[in-house]
Amino acid sequence: MHLSTPPNGKLHAPLPLAAAISLALLVASGPIHAETEAETDSGHFQEVQVSELLASIALPRIRVVAPTPLGLSLTPGAVYTIDAEDVEMVQPRSTEDLLRRVPGIYVKREEDSAVVTNIGVRGLPAGDYKTLVLEDGVPIQPGIFVGNSRYYNPRVQRMEGAEILKGASSLRYGPNNIGGVINFLTRTPDDGVAVTGQVGSWNTREAMVEIGGSSPSSDSRFGIIATHATSDGWNDKGWDMTDVMVKAGSAIGTNHFVGVKFLYYENDANISYRGYFPDAFDAGARFNPAPDDFFLTDRRAFDVNHDWEINPQMRLQTVVYWSEMSRDYWRFLVDGAVANADGLTEWNFTDTVQGNNRAFERYGFESRLSLRHGLLGVNNDAEFGVRYMQEEMQDVTVRADRATPRNPVGAFLRNRVDSADSLAFFAQNRFEVNEAFSVTAGLRVETYEQKRNDLRAAIDPVDTFSNTEWLPGIGATFQLNPSAQFYGSVYVAFAPPLVGSVVGSDDVPTEAEKSVNLDFGVRGAAGALNYQLAAFQMDFSNQVDPGISDIRAPNEGSALIQGLEASLGYELGGGFQLDGNVTWIPTAEFGEDRPGQAEDGNRLPYSPEWAANLALSYRAEGLKTALLFNYTGQVFGDGMNRIEIDPLNHMGGRIPSYATVDLTASYDFNASLRVFGGIRNLADRRYIAGLRQGIYAGPERSFDIGLKFAF
Repeated sequence: MHLSTPPNGKLHAPLPLAAAISLALLVASGPIHAETEAETDSGHFQEVQVSELLASIALPRIRVVAPTPLGLSLTPGAVYTIDAEDVEMVQPRSTEDLLRRVPGIYVKREEDSAVVTNIGVRGLPAGDYKTLVLEDGVPIQPGIFVGNSRYYNPRVQRMEGAEILKGASSLRYGPNNIGGVINFLTRTPDDGVAVTGQVGSWNTREAMVEIGGSSPSSDSRFGIIATHATSDGWNDKGWDMTDVMVKAGSAIGTNHFVGVKFLYYENDANISYRGYFPDAFDAGARFNPAPDDFFLTDRRAFDVNHDWEINPQMRLQTVVYWSEMSRDYWRFLVDGAVANADGLTEWNFTDTVQGNNRAFERYGFESRLSLRHGLLGVNNDAEFGVRYMQEEMQDVTVRADRATPRNPVGAFLRNRVDSADSLAFFAQNRFEVNEAFSVTAGLRVETYEQKRNDLRAAIDPVDTFSNTEWLPGIGATFQLNPSAQFYGSVYVAFAPPLVGSVVGSDDVPTEAEKSVNLDFGVRGAAGALNYQLAAFQMDFSNQVDPGISDIRAPNEGSALIQGLEASLGYELGGGFQLDGNVTWIPTAEFGEDRPGQAEDGNRLPYSPEWAANLALSYRAEGLKTALLFNYTGQVFGDGMNRIEIDPLNHMGGRIPSYATVDLTASYDFNASLRVFGGIRNLADRRYIAGLRQGIYAGPERSFDIGLKFAF
């Protein structure tokens, strides 16, 4: 049976189980993958011919949610999918714009460009990644075992959607699966050439070229998406970004498929961790608090996908990947504060520049075997997987001066190499007890070794730490009637401590960060209405500090998160659609006193109790428009739950709730010409987005308008 709740609320009616299985097997055995759900105009799925399914072809890639009714409805956890229509409606400037409309996800917006990612899932503090982020099934966070995961945010210009998976099924992927899995899906351009130009506030300019082609037999496809964008940026935090993706793939015979993808990304951003002093924020300041600081990133990545349909009951998928990335962060040191010409407090910058520069490299592979079998006299779907990954980060701290701000002067203040080798095994089996009830049991094993080599030491000593984690989970789905499906799961989720938490410290953790997660919900559809309601709990036995900069002792103690998320969609008729969701997290608290950091029962930082989204959209022929409302409840900047902004480090304090409204519209004149645009923060609400060595002001009202022409 099939139930799917995308963030826009569209949820399809149930499909008889036999038909769903037939459809899934037809897709799995075809000569080219059809990743498009087949449905009638009324939204009900029906059995279709293979030739109809193959009308839309896609290059092979790993999906975290199977693109069929079967894959969605038999998942014992909350599933949200963002499709191309959602992307077109939101007209996102970044992937954060997409994710902040998903139930359970909170975005701390530090810059309009979203160069650095800041999301929290189900009460997990924003920016403290405990959620695995993939692109076409490949991990993209720079350092999962060795360094910060926030330094790279994939560009939304080449995305066609995303999958968000929660519950025990997220054990199939890891590590960092406490909050679940986010899998961004890249586009493959249609045959031909398309050119897009866009301009907007803050002198933002963007140009994109798409080139696509396929063989006469449609067995091979090729595509390029190249984007270049520049902006003076909100608060004069300018940036200059280039992003290029090249994809190609081909069928080899009737049951083998190969796809390759190459990525190049570069972004020079005039951003910093410095924010406004309270008097400057209150006065409506719009200057850059750190005008000479720069955050420079570049990334290259390559992956190869192989898909082998062994027979209609068995499929083997393998992906091999490599990436390298550098992040050079040049910041002027400060000596207290001074008053500027307007009498507002600002940072007193010295002539000394410090470069906190990190370079990452990763390579690995993952292989998954799925098969359908009849063990114990019932229908079963089994999946077995293995993943090997090697990561390395060179962490360098250097000094420079104002005359030559990016040319180091003197010896390294830090020069070390952190590395990790990890191996994971996974097995899962779904028992189809009857047409209404299924049980899914799984086990993931993560074993890893982490190393630190201090290159400044005379003998280059190497510290090591190794660990193995066993992560079980079980879930179930029950179809009560055609309009309601219940699901639930319990599992042990895992986020590895980084190298800085487990070597070079007298307080080495005895175990990784783990959480016992519960997830229960109901989803369904009836006529024009669709819905999903989920209750969740994360019970941490021991949170572990990221440990990158040796700021705190790595062992931090227990924590508990409990909450609800709900989504609802209704077709009003006449082309109008109303979609909304709300997240309520009454409990997100520390389990004991943490001296200088938190007190027992205090709320976790950057974890709002309430968040909500509402969208009113209209579609008629070539016109599409939407009014988008977002509400974010108050949060605290640190675990001490201070009310006033901390005068010493400016990171603690209460951040009030705020609401913003966006308006988007697009019009297709014909198949070749499309005009689109949007207004963000329509009411020009001034709000605090975050605290980090000062106040980050949320982006003011802004606009953008663009044109796309396809040849």
